[in-house]
Amino acid sequence: MFKLLKDCDVYAPQHLGRQDILVCGERIVHMAATIDAPLGIGPLDICDCAGLLVVPGLIDQHVHLIGGGGEGGPATRTPEVQLSEITTAGVTTVVGCLGTDGTTRHVATLLAKARALELEGLTTFIYTGSYQVPTPTITGNVRDDLIFIDKIIGVGELAISDHRSAAPSTAEVLKLAAMARVGGMLAKKPGLCHLHVGSGRRGLTPIFEMLEMSDIPIHHFIPTHCDRTPELIADAIRFAMMGGKVDLTAGSRTADTCIRLVEQGVPLGNITFSSDGNGSLPRFNQEGVLVGLSVASLKTTLGAVRDLVLARGWPLADALRPVTTNVARTLELVGRKGTVAIGADADLVVLDQELQVCSVFARGQKMVWEGQVLVRGTFEK
Repeated sequence: MFKLLKDCDVYAPQHLGRQDILVCGERIVHMAATIDAPLGIGPLDICDCAGLLVVPGLIDQHVHLIGGGGEGGPATRTPEVQLSEITTAGVTTVVGCLGTDGTTRHVATLLAKARALELEGLTTFIYTGSYQVPTPTITGNVRDDLIFIDKIIGVGELAISDHRSAAPSTAEVLKLAAMARVGGMLAKKPGLCHLHVGSGRRGLTPIFEMLEMSDIPIHHFIPTHCDRTPELIADAIRFAMMGGKVDLTAGSRTADTCIRLVEQGVPLGNITFSSDGNGSLPRFNQEGVLVGLSVASLKTTLGAVRDLVLARGWPLADALRPVTTNVARTLELVGRKGTVAIGADADLVVLDQELQVCSVFARGQKMVWEGQVLVRGTFEK
């Protein structure tokens, strides 16, 4: 039940320096410069972290848990994600979504997968719905899904400004966002409207229109993939300067985009990264014909952090915020997730000096240790 992490260089994400961390069950129960092994508590697992960094478990708010894709036919559907694919990426909390295919994939199946991953050690949530409008639900509408189903925290990913969307009107999307807000209020959940944004001409215009048309607070709208085009980045800057949160899909240009947003005056607290993990990465030509396809990796979120620190010279404490505290605030998990603190969940990632994952603890369970996967999914080889 007890674990003692010794000689950790802790980033919580703020730099706390050398700390020992005592874990009991799923929680961090004590932190101090030195903690002697408690007596009379039974078995104690002492974990030597000398020379290593300990950071919060990453929160990935956009993962295709039961696969994505299908744009090139049934053979191009990506498979379900496996537990170790998530943990070895340093991710301990995920939010699952559907995507393009809300016909052969279902919200109920997504819910079952989220429950399975939680039983295997992670913390999981999901969005109801998909690209489609009208959007698929479990109970029959978005509001009731949020009220009656514990893991559902919002609606998404609804597609706007994309040739694969259902071409919804602004009013249609707004009604779904309103149901998510009210459902969230009644269920004490964030009630998010998580929006897939393509590279279409309208960019974030539908969101600006919804803000003009309604009294829904801006923090309910979470646009993702906000770094596809220069025009979309300009919209993202405008949205974030209004107080909104913009989500960047982690990849090779994420660090540069993040730096540009901050240089333009966007508060760092309004920027998050997610992986689009296990979703398809289709490539279309100018005529909209599919010409290639690959699968997104959950490892890109930590990769973006690594780029900011090692290639761009950012402090690690700042680079961690878009994948820890900022996301925790979006998901209303502050104090529980995205931090290393007494009373918080023991979601901890041990990194080497090159910011590569060495070990991972999820809710206090040792999932990965010194590069070796200790806990695998039920059907993983």
